[in-house]
Amino acid sequence: MSARIAAAVRTHAWVVLEDEGRVVGYAYGGPYKERPAYRWSCEVSVYLELGRRRTGGGRALYDALFLRLAERGFRTAVAGMTLPDERSVGLHHAMGFEPVGTYRRIGWKHNAWHDVAWAQRTIATGQDPPADPN
Repeated sequence: MSARIAAAVRTHAWVVLEDEGRVVGYAYGGPYKERPAYRWSCEVSVYLELGRRRTGGGRALYDALFLRLAERGFRTAVAGMTLPDERSVGLHHAMGFEPVGTYRRIGWKHNAWHDVAWAQRTIATGQDPPADPN
């Protein structure tokens, strides 16, 4: 996990939610694709411990993450959600993500194939590309 955090912080961002000094959630950004045309886009993920959903933690993590990513020049965030997961779909919708498609039976998790829904949102605007974020 420490290697994943170090890689994310080097080029994108990683934020943590704590409660009384204990990590209860995190969110991070990483490359969307390696090709140069996509360098202003990133893939994001958010995780909360069980029992923390619908408490504002996911929103707080994403708000902090998007601010840091925008400061680094990123314009668009994409997120994949393993289905079924109505809580994750609901959070992403509430955060302004718009559905863009679903990959069928693409993820193997908990001994079964799952669909993965994809959504995107703008995190910063502008017509001209900013300085390279990386």
